[in-house]
Amino acid sequence: MPEPSIFVDADACPVKEEAMRVAERLGLVITLVSNGGVRPSRDPMIRVVVVAAGSDAADDWIVEQAQANDIVLTADIPLASRAIDKGCHVLGFTGKPFTPASIGMALAMRNLNQHLRETGESKGYNAGFRPADRSAFLSALDTLGRKAKALAGK
Repeated sequence: MPEPSIFVDADACPVKEEAMRVAERLGLVITLVSNGGVRPSRDPMIRVVVVAAGSDAADDWIVEQAQANDIVLTADIPLASRAIDKGCHVLGFTGKPFTPASIGMALAMRNLNQHLRETGESKGYNAGFRPADRSAFLSALDTLGRKAKALAGK
């Protein structure tokens, strides 16, 4: 199995710097995928991909490129589901993993919350990103990266 890569749904990612630090420490290639606004890097281990404007263009690119045992970082639940279907490890920006066991409930809750917002039953505010989320993300990505590297070595 080839060395895993990290793919970041980078448009609204609050932990790009942290993800790049973990990737560097583990010697993994990281690809930041966005509709624009991400600075290019001179580091050959950091790739920046700008996709065409469109609601799912970055998601589609990530799903096309990612392979089993790669790591996908996203807060987008449908993207997480698609990446899991390809055999990827998926981690949210708060350090919460999306797994085959948890993705069904995550999709159901997303759909319910969307319905509640559309009907006016909910304002749909998301919790703010906290320092504890950043710390949890760093720890979870480091653990997941080591696991993926170990799986690649088998």
